[in-house]
Amino acid sequence: MAVQQHAPTQALERKLRERTARVGVLGLGYAGLPMAVEIAQAGFDVTGIDINPARVNAVNDGTSPVSDVEDATIRDLLGKQLLRASTSLDLLVDVDVVLIAVPTPLKNDRQPDLRYVQAATRDIAARLHPGMMVILQSTCPPGTTREVMLPVLARTGLEVGKDYFLVFAPERIDPGNARFNVRNTPKLLGGITSACTELAQILYGYIVDEVVPVSSPEVAETSKLVENTFRFINISFVNEIAQLCDRIGISVWEVIEAANSKPFAFMPHYPGAGVGGHCIPIVPFYLEAIAQRHGVMAAMIEAAGRINDHMPTFVIEKMARLLRESGKNGGTARVLVLGVTYKKDVADLRESSALEVVRRLHEDGYGVSYHDPLIPHVDLPDLKLKLESTALTAETLANVDGVILCAPHTDVDYDLVVTLAPLVLDTCNALKRYQRQNVVPL
Repeated sequence: MAVQQHAPTQALERKLRERTARVGVLGLGYAGLPMAVEIAQAGFDVTGIDINPARVNAVNDGTSPVSDVEDATIRDLLGKQLLRASTSLDLLVDVDVVLIAVPTPLKNDRQPDLRYVQAATRDIAARLHPGMMVILQSTCPPGTTREVMLPVLARTGLEVGKDYFLVFAPERIDPGNARFNVRNTPKLLGGITSACTELAQILYGYIVDEVVPVSSPEVAETSKLVENTFRFINISFVNEIAQLCDRIGISVWEVIEAANSKPFAFMPHYPGAGVGGHCIPIVPFYLEAIAQRHGVMAAMIEAAGRINDHMPTFVIEKMARLLRESGKNGGTARVLVLGVTYKKDVADLRESSALEVVRRLHEDGYGVSYHDPLIPHVDLPDLKLKLESTALTAETLANVDGVILCAPHTDVDYDLVVTLAPLVLDTCNALKRYQRQNVVPL
């Protein structure tokens, strides 16, 4: 690979090839910490920077604040002096590569909220120096790297592609996925210039099994949005089919299994109480926003959003019907929600549809409680509602009229649930092995 031979370029290339480059990672959450750990395991000196002192202290104490990184892994890297954490942005003065892994949420109007990326860019610009590479990992609308970050960094007087290097390389983390991780998930990247792309390829060549360079940051930015929007639309579609199957009186799970017998042109997706997490229910609206800016309707994304928003209501309506059929008053029944995180075995409440089920049950007058081994308490301040995770005991199950299973965590006694609960609405088909009359799939 022939990287352009300017002095800052040569210096950074040498450090990357020799693995003496110092790396800073802004943000130690579900996306930033796994990447920081993987970079450190590749032999680079890594400093993680986060505004949350508790998270920083946890990492420095050898305790992982995210489920996908083991405590032992952090302790090993601390012992080798390859990883440390800090709240001080001034440490960026001494790094050769800085990777941005900050949140990119949606505003109330579902427009992208880039304030954290903008703040990180300003912080970096104040400490930008020749030979530094800046990599944006946070999911963003197309044009963010070039139109939002580049002008701020350019005001330093340094020239991109010669004095410093700017790249978009999106995170593709799937929390809780035991099969795919940072290393074995191909890494997309696109630089502002060819030198930016080539230098990033050298870095990631040590970190991931496969690097996929593309022609521009905009291609990489859009590709990330397309990946997640594909899942969002397909899951929303099958959620709509679940509602139709419920009306017809057939099993949506059997329908999907039957359709999946076709060896081509079908990819199974599965229904649930709604799509949650930090990516899938948010990223499509970045794509919708940029589409609208360019005069494209993005009608499928809008429709998928409506379906996803309706799923908690559909779940509660189905539970109310099942309760009435068993002689209970839907509006005053006592309902236990099993699992309030957005997915199985991940302690994350962001955009959790299960939490929305809890919220709407309370608003509809149900006596709502929950059990989740990963979430000890839930606070919904707008409803002035604080709940503690109730112990899953025979007494608990005897005192509820129904159970809604939303996030099927591994560490739950499902034998106890199906044996003692009078009614279980299984939104994820996790209890399909139980052939019990009181267990009803979505």
